[in-house]
Amino acid sequence: MNLVLVGLNIAAYAGSLPEGLSQQEFFEGYSVPRNQEIMRIFKDLGLVEHLGSGVPRILESYDKDCFKFSDNFLRMTFPVTQKVTQQVTQQARQLISVIECEINRQEIQDKLKLNDRMNFIKNYLNPGIEEELIEMTIPDKPNSRLQKYRLTKKGMSLKQSL
Repeated sequence: MNLVLVGLNIAAYAGSLPEGLSQQEFFEGYSVPRNQEIMRIFKDLGLVEHLGSGVPRILESYDKDCFKFSDNFLRMTFPVTQKVTQQVTQQARQLISVIECEINRQEIQDKLKLNDRMNFIKNYLNPGIEEELIEMTIPDKPNSRLQKYRLTKKGMSLKQSL
């Protein structure tokens, strides 16, 4: 299916709040679509959830300071802070809870009572490394039989906050 939009001017208010919408109303989630036709199409296609729900949901995780208003622009900057760590998976929480010092893969699996090596690597170890919660002691040789893992500063900080 192709979506063709003809003769729609969506650049008239690029970047600023819609005419007549205050910052307070913006934060309260008032919905003022810039282009009613595009909104109708998105609604018909099921691409919009609830009109006006986005900003209030953002404010559940971030402060209003993330939004900077000017006459021509609205800039949103979402810092990576401790609030993001609240979204850490249950597996990551379990992983960092059992690591005290340098420890090998099998020891971690034993502490977590996990038998399936591939499941452990896919759902615990790799995400922990990617999220920089743990690190390898021999990063140049990830498959070394001497490989061990330890908490990073980020992992230690998260462990203390849990």
